[in-house]
Amino acid sequence: MNSSTIYKPTSQHPSSLFPQITKCKNMRHLTQVHAHFIKTSQIHDPLAAAEILRFCSLSDFRDLDYACKVFNQIREPNCFSYNTLIRAFSEGNDDEALRALLLFHQLVFDRFVLPNKYTFPSVLKACAKRGRLLEGKQVHGLIVKFGFAYDEFVVSNLVRMYVMCGEMDDAHLLFYENVVEFGNGGKLLRDKRRREGNVVLWNVMIDGYVRIGNFTSSRDLFDKMPQRSVVSWNAMISGYAQHGKFMEAIEMFHEMQIGDVHPNYVTLVSVLPAIARLGALELGKWVHLYAEKNEIEIDDVLGSALIDMYSKCGSIEKAVQVFETIPKLNTITWSAMIGGFAMHGQAKDALDCFARMEKTGVKPSDVVYIGILSACSHAGLVEEGRFFFNHMVNVVGIEPRIEHYGCMVDLLGRAGLLEEAEELILNMPFQPDDVIWKALLGACKMHGNIEMGKRVAKVLMDLAPNDSGAYVGLSNMYASSGNWEGVAEVRLKMKEMDIRKDPGCSWIELDGVIHEFLVEDDSHPKGKEIRLMLEEISEKLKLSGYRPKTTPVLLNMEEEQKESTLHFHSEKIAIAFGLISTSPGATLRIVKNLRMCEDCHSSIKLISKIYKRGIIVRDRKRFHHFENGWCSCMDYW
Repeated sequence: MNSSTIYKPTSQHPSSLFPQITKCKNMRHLTQVHAHFIKTSQIHDPLAAAEILRFCSLSDFRDLDYACKVFNQIREPNCFSYNTLIRAFSEGNDDEALRALLLFHQLVFDRFVLPNKYTFPSVLKACAKRGRLLEGKQVHGLIVKFGFAYDEFVVSNLVRMYVMCGEMDDAHLLFYENVVEFGNGGKLLRDKRRREGNVVLWNVMIDGYVRIGNFTSSRDLFDKMPQRSVVSWNAMISGYAQHGKFMEAIEMFHEMQIGDVHPNYVTLVSVLPAIARLGALELGKWVHLYAEKNEIEIDDVLGSALIDMYSKCGSIEKAVQVFETIPKLNTITWSAMIGGFAMHGQAKDALDCFARMEKTGVKPSDVVYIGILSACSHAGLVEEGRFFFNHMVNVVGIEPRIEHYGCMVDLLGRAGLLEEAEELILNMPFQPDDVIWKALLGACKMHGNIEMGKRVAKVLMDLAPNDSGAYVGLSNMYASSGNWEGVAEVRLKMKEMDIRKDPGCSWIELDGVIHEFLVEDDSHPKGKEIRLMLEEISEKLKLSGYRPKTTPVLLNMEEEQKESTLHFHSEKIAIAFGLISTSPGATLRIVKNLRMCEDCHSSIKLISKIYKRGIIVRDRKRFHHFENGWCSCMDYW
């Protein structure tokens, strides 16, 4: 083709006219084609220039600097060229999103080009990414001016912009203008003309309410949706899980299974954290099997979520199985596995896993070090913990986060090195948070250092005056030393400030159903049978010579009353329910929201021996595997 070729308008798609561009494997190939087009004058064809621009802007090998040079060489760029580059910038980082807005400004003042309906979605995306509400409202005005106020794709992006900028009132008004209308008496009527095409708009609004934690509005919209997509379900499930509403997330997942929409990859990744937090192992197994049966790829993200789920549901063996089948391991998967070993107290396996990771050439992340330091803490490996902390800072060059310092304080505190732990807190390069001080307070209680405990509790009360942790920790120390006057003083202060201790809560899953028990809870349908089993357990413990450890009871009452109070701790109720609801020999898996008290830990050891049961309890700190009268933590917890 020579330079004198005259190009005529065509209805063919540009990629069919310039196959040499679509065959490019990288930018080097593209520059060769570009050079050929310049040499043969094909570059003067607007379609050819547009295809060059599209490749370097939107392909997997994009080079936006090169794209800008191409754009600047176009004598009279048309709307398609503007749209291509604006879209490319809007899909980039925050700085590139700003360049998208600047380019749109240039388009608006271009005398020869008018924006079209494909221009505005990308511009609105850039406004949303940068949080530019004022500019977004100006773009809204232009949308109305150019007659695109009822284009579904434009409107959905306009609503999303308001949502991302936190303007839910404006988003709400725009949503109802375009999706629903009101009849007499304010009754909500679905606009049948657009209901099929506005699923995206409904999803945007649901996501917006979920983002701000307004689940009443998001669920109300979800229930009113004339048509739901998998995105609708995913928004609700992930929102519930991310805001700590784990039971609601799982209930929503169950509802989804009953309906016509099938879970996809995103659904599984979204629901697994909720399953993990509640210890719903059977449901977690179902999710794993569903992924395999439906050929959903178990990559590093889904694989890590499965590893985390199995670990937190008490099945570290299954976590290892998943880990070994992931084809490409990275820091996320290694971190999940090391963290799993840590929470189960398997420090040797965690350290071996870390060594394997280093041998494969994967550089450990800061999260990996949190896992390995936690493993050292649970096993009392003080020297190893110091080594890994120093290795992280001085060899790998990772700046310690507050979580790393928290692990070290926990490690030193458990080992009785209270002064060293306090010194580490005071010399941290940033302000210590309440979590770190609570770790030291717990260590003070563990080792009976009441003087330091009082000092730490005072710091905590100043730092988080409405948090019950400091008050309960101080009360525990006073109670353990028999200082009932001190206990009464702390409890009175809590009452005056209306501070309440978090109630103990435990969960057990049976046949896919999660049963929840609070301390002294008798509301379960099998409450009578549970109480009888608790009495039987108490009698058998006494016959075995066990005497309850009543120091955790924060009241100055008769010993018999204290024993009765301990009798109804939530994990014991869950165990009693498990014993009457499962076949002999079946392992019981319990999840508790708080740290187990000393009496529950000691009594569950004996229960596992008396009833010949494996009992796995996950408390706020770690896992305890009880079997035949002993615990995997070796009483170091």
